[in-house]
Amino acid sequence: MAEQPASKKPRGRPKSQFSDLSGGTIQALDRGISLLVTLSKEGELSLTDLALSVGMPPSTAHRMLSTLQKHGFVELDAASQHWAVGLEAFRVGSSYLERTNLVDSARAVMRDLAQQSGETTNLAIADNGDVVFISQIESHKPIRAFFLPGTRGFMHASGIGKALLANFSRAEVEKILQKKGCPEFTAKTITTPSALFAELEIIKQRGWALDDEERFLGMQCIAAPIYNSFSEAIAGVSVSGPTVSFLNNSIAEIGHRVKQAAAKITDSIGGVTPKR
Repeated sequence: MAEQPASKKPRGRPKSQFSDLSGGTIQALDRGISLLVTLSKEGELSLTDLALSVGMPPSTAHRMLSTLQKHGFVELDAASQHWAVGLEAFRVGSSYLERTNLVDSARAVMRDLAQQSGETTNLAIADNGDVVFISQIESHKPIRAFFLPGTRGFMHASGIGKALLANFSRAEVEKILQKKGCPEFTAKTITTPSALFAELEIIKQRGWALDDEERFLGMQCIAAPIYNSFSEAIAGVSVSGPTVSFLNNSIAEIGHRVKQAAAKITDSIGGVTPKR
């Protein structure tokens, strides 16, 4: 039998991993993410080695890296000419850890709050001008508030939304209002910026917010903000339920309990509640 010829080692850079991208993928973004992932695994790489690792022309890799560098996602060591993951990539990545830690840390406190109040407790964050619910402990009552994880809502008509807005700068709130407006959902919804800012000042002073049938008639919500280690409001916890369950003389008491629960969650994630 004739001897089979030995296979030749391919020359040049490896085959690009981007040649079979689906029509729904943005190639430039995909390439940029690949560069970040490779740097996260390897630590530091020269432009040539990084380009070879991802199967990309060095000139293309350099353009991608320059864009990422502009936004702080990668850094270039001038002496060694090696690229590495930048501080902004750490900040973005740590926000996921912070959120994951937040959900885990909040569960026990939310459960206790639900038992004390007899109502549903919620955990939510702000995202792109919306309030987004990420966790809930349901009440066993036949009439109760219910939000699936991922449910979005307008911040101006939400207990947690207003609790967070009260901790944002005026410029940040105005930016959200310019984008989202103040749509009316019920006769009690706050629909003007002036009325909202007046309400936010009260919330900031007492430390908790009330959604008084502003989103749904017959439903109320009392919420307080949760802070990170920089005393920035990153989330909120709330008690929600039918209006008949919130007697006027108990709202302040529930507000105090919710505020205490938020402080416990803040402590559990290494956060710092600002002093007023």
